[in-house]
Amino acid sequence: MSAVAFTAYAVDKGKAQRGAWRIPEKVLLSLSFFGGAIGGYLAMHTVRHKTKKWYFHLVNGLGLIWQVILLVYLFQNPNILL
Repeated sequence: MSAVAFTAYAVDKGKAQRGAWRIPEKVLLSLSFFGGAIGGYLAMHTVRHKTKKWYFHLVNGLGLIWQVILLVYLFQNPNILL
């Protein structure tokens, strides 16, 4: 999911530079929050896209927090996936 989020941010940045149709912000935010926070943050800082919008930092941060909590929980309880 992070690869998808990273790609979406990078594509949107390219479209912004060309003045083309853009990917809606709610799509970028959803990709970041629902599994792609690492990719979203990496893209924000790698391609310098959406870095001035505070809510992108907030959503990516919150997404990263719940994703890390979920991973820790799953590693501590490996039988839950069975």
